[in-house]
This record gives sequence, C-alpha cells and structure tokens, in this order.
Amino acid sequence: MLQSRYNIEYEALSSEQEFYKEAYVLLEGAIIEVISRLDIIRKYRTMQHSKDPIEHCKARIKTAESMKEKLKRKNLPVTVQSALTHVYDAAGIRIITTFIDDIYWIVGMLHNQQDIRVIEEKDYIHNPKSNGYRSYHMILQVPLHLEDRVTSVFCELQIRTIAMDCWASLEHRLKYKKDIPNQEVIVGELKRCSDEIASTDLNFQAIWDMIEKIDQD
Repeated sequence: MLQSRYNIEYEALSSEQEFYKEAYVLLEGAIIEVISRLDIIRKYRTMQHSKDPIEHCKARIKTAESMKEKLKRKNLPVTVQSALTHVYDAAGIRIITTFIDDIYWIVGMLHNQQDIRVIEEKDYIHNPKSNGYRSYHMILQVPLHLEDRVTSVFCELQIRTIAMDCWASLEHRLKYKKDIPNQEVIVGELKRCSDEIASTDLNFQAIWDMIEKIDQD
C-alpha cells in the first residue's frame, strides 16, 4: 500500500487491480520511486539551509475505466500491455511548488538522475495552452529493481505552482459542466484569470528573490 501522506488516489481499487493485474504493483513502485528521490533531495537541500522547493505531491494510478477509454480513443488494444507501453500516464504525479523557479529546479534535478530517463517534456508555462493552462509536463521512464531483473515503467509528472494548480482545478470542474449559458464569456474570464495568476506568480518570484538578496547581503 502506498504511503498515505503522498495523497495517492485510489478509485475502485479492486477494478484497477483486476485490469492492471501484477502491473499494478509496478505502477505503485514507479510512483514511490520518484517521490522517494524527490524526498531525499529536498531533505538534503533543507539541511543546507535552502528553501524546500516542494509544497506537496499528489499521485494517482489511472482508473481502469479511464485507461480503457483512452486506449479506445487511440485505436489501441484494450490490454495491460498497451496501457504500459503505448500510454504514458497510467502512473501520475502532480508536484506543487510555491515559486516558478522551484519548477525548473525540480526539472533540472530530474534530468540529473542518471538512471531515470526523460522521455518527453512540455513547457506549458513559457508556452501556455490557448485556454490559459500552465504547467510543466514530463514523461519519465523509471527503473524498478525486481527480484530477478530491472524493469522500466513510465510515469507522468505535472509540476506547477499553487496558483497554477488552483486555476487548473477550477477549470477542470467547469469544463464538465453542461448547458452553461454564455459559455464563451466564462472561457474568456478563465483565460483572463490565468493571465492574472501568471502575473502574480512572477510578482511572488520577484519578491522572494528580493528577500533572498537581502538575506545574502
């Protein structure tokens, strides 16, 4: 069982275990491996009297229902093998930071992990989506040491600030609301809020940089 302090989300656990079978343990293992790496490095960093770059982490294993729907949309066989080799987000971690610089520090740290491969990354902070979504996405290939072999499992990371996460959570809820009048107005307002949040994030970063400079002087 994954440690509860990581806020791992379990939905219809028996259904997921039935679909993923023994691969469910591998998906758990990939999440635990990445979060353990993050924990060790952030603790070491704070021991050196530096700021902890991570506010908190959330993790989840994609539900069997969601995975099956995704495989069908991609015209892939609805099998565990397809879920593990052709879809990269069966295991997912969301990392929440305070400042924008923390995001890029985490990205750099993960690139420095010699046995973890960065398969793909998308910077939606410098290049936000048209609706205003901002986050940094990475696909990692994580090694797991089993009894008789080493196997690799894909894991998706989404790294974002508290402000970005707040916006994304609200936008996600509103996206599934049906029959909303003046939907174009709401979409426009969400985009405006996203721009304001991005500006606020930059201001927070500037304030923190000023404080750090004063401390160093």
